[in-house]
Amino acid sequence: MVLFAGYGVLCLVPLILAALQGQPLRNISRELSSGLVMVGYVMMLLQFVLSGRFEWLSGRIGIDRTMRFHQVASWAILAFIVVHPLLYAAPRLIPDPADALVALNRMFSSPNLRSGVIAWWLMILLVPVAVFRDRLPFRYELWRLSHGLFAIAIAMLGTHHTLRVGSYSADPWLAAFWIAATALALLAMIHIYVFKPLMQLSAPYRVALNRKVADRMWEITVEPERNEAIRFAAGQFVWLNLGHSPFSLTEHPFSISSAPADRPHVIFTIKESGDFTNRIGSITVGTRAYLDGPHGNFTLAGRKVAGVVFIAGGVGFAPIMGMLRQLKVERYPHPLRLIYGNRIETQILYRQEIEALREVLDFEVHYVVSEPSDEWTGLVGELTPSILDKCLAEIRGDEWLFFVCGPPPMMNSVERALFARGISRNRIVSERFKYN
Repeated sequence: MVLFAGYGVLCLVPLILAALQGQPLRNISRELSSGLVMVGYVMMLLQFVLSGRFEWLSGRIGIDRTMRFHQVASWAILAFIVVHPLLYAAPRLIPDPADALVALNRMFSSPNLRSGVIAWWLMILLVPVAVFRDRLPFRYELWRLSHGLFAIAIAMLGTHHTLRVGSYSADPWLAAFWIAATALALLAMIHIYVFKPLMQLSAPYRVALNRKVADRMWEITVEPERNEAIRFAAGQFVWLNLGHSPFSLTEHPFSISSAPADRPHVIFTIKESGDFTNRIGSITVGTRAYLDGPHGNFTLAGRKVAGVVFIAGGVGFAPIMGMLRQLKVERYPHPLRLIYGNRIETQILYRQEIEALREVLDFEVHYVVSEPSDEWTGLVGELTPSILDKCLAEIRGDEWLFFVCGPPPMMNSVERALFARGISRNRIVSERFKYN
């Protein structure tokens, strides 16, 4: 709450600085236009920090909430910036709509406003492409490069436009605020694309093992070439770069499926599901790797609860496996429950290892398969409310903690079912990498 309150205060700073100038008020349409674009532009610059992989930020409020807020805020920013020039022409609509169009055309063709116009169009392109990128025929690396370049261009052009023609930005205090905010945004980009790769160069890893662990599922084990492995909490993730320079854009977020106790080995369980992951089985032993992390708060560390329920779908079980491995080492004393859904039996990860946990922990397992073979004797279907009710019949109240990870539709359905059971939101820990 403190972080979001700080976010809100920063968004109001330019309005406060503008109000303190004591300029006479113009018509309501112009004032609303200026106010909305100033708030929208601060929000846009703060997006650089929200997506900057700062563990002090995402580690406190969760990468899941951080990125969902990042996306929701993007739509608000787009709306504020798009209506900015339209509001200037709005008063002309009632007496003469044609005059309003002429005024808009004059604004969009003015050389003095060119930087703002270009930033305006880039913003209209940036947000929808980011939200719907999975439906577009672009490789992830190309999208990531274009997203970063467009964002930098919008920041630079927007600041130029604001300082050059902004109604209130001639004031030195407000001008200084815009310059400082833009510098902060650019430093966040430099942090990701320069400072972090430089640090990774001094801490390379190598692939020690690559093995198939289930249908279309692979387990990549890396170990440090020198120094010690990263320290992480069970359930966290890293940005993994396999076989490329740390300055390359070819890195992807993967949960760690090993326990901290397994260090110096760090293990990732990866499903064949895209351009990069479809080739995961061909990664050879000895391939150099770089890790950026750890990130995320999908962890049990430091949480005191009566018991834990893990609900996973497919490869979403990877971070949960890391937690279970660590809990085995710690001889966790409280009850644990696992509800694990897959399409077919051969996709169930680490089944023998899961079964062996029963001998050490107070551990109950429910496998759910949607397309079972004739030999399947477990639960059949999706992770629906009725299935969850069968598995959670004896669990009541808010004493338990629920970890949920898997495909977005499954996570949405499970979270709704848990809410319907009276489980409060603060007892549900979830992690996803798609936020649409």
